[in-house]
Amino acid sequence: MPRLRSDFWVSAHLRRLAVEGISAVQRRRGAAEAGAIFVKVDRLDGRADLYGPAPQALFEDEDTGGRRFVAMVWEGTPLDAEERLTKEIRFDSDLWIIEIDDREGRHLLDLAE
Repeated sequence: MPRLRSDFWVSAHLRRLAVEGISAVQRRRGAAEAGAIFVKVDRLDGRADLYGPAPQALFEDEDTGGRRFVAMVWEGTPLDAEERLTKEIRFDSDLWIIEIDDREGRHLLDLAE
């Protein structure tokens, strides 16, 4: 099954977050069709999480066409997450960033195991 375009996925995920009452914004627009998507979660208490695309090898046997994520920064500081995002942008300037403000750390992402 083909993967959903990045712009459609981001738009749908932002709506899903809004329906759940989770405050989120699109902070950076990337390549519409296939830009990598990163999600920063600010827990509003000095901690932040950053999620990025999971390597295909972690779930290649599951051909669902969906997107999976892995934690890149877990309960670090917002500065830790920003430093990692800066590195990712240097590597790939066509990436997307969604930023979530949620004390509980909710993100509604499908995480790779």
